[in-house]
Amino acid sequence: MTEPWYVLSGILLAGAITWALRALPFAMLAPIRHSRLLAYLGERMPLGIMLILAVYTVRNVNVTEVSAFVPVLLALTITVVLHLWRSNMTLSVLAGTGIYVLMMSLIAMNL
Repeated sequence: MTEPWYVLSGILLAGAITWALRALPFAMLAPIRHSRLLAYLGERMPLGIMLILAVYTVRNVNVTEVSAFVPVLLALTITVVLHLWRSNMTLSVLAGTGIYVLMMSLIAMNL
């Protein structure tokens, strides 16, 4: 049978490692929290990530097939217009996704 001190030491070691791994990112961020580079990246990264996601999403759209191209174009247009108008990423992404799903559902019902 396993000794109780052996089990207890394993639990304590696992707890210490878990705590250290969760605290490490905060300890690393504290010195650079007021960095100009970090502020610059915080402003620019969301747009860059959204651009990468948009390009990744539309990369395989067949532009010769209207039933595939129009929903993507409409959803992308609504997403961009809403984001420029309201500056709310959540609203624009949800609205664009909803329009795309609605258009694809309507197209599927008509086929």
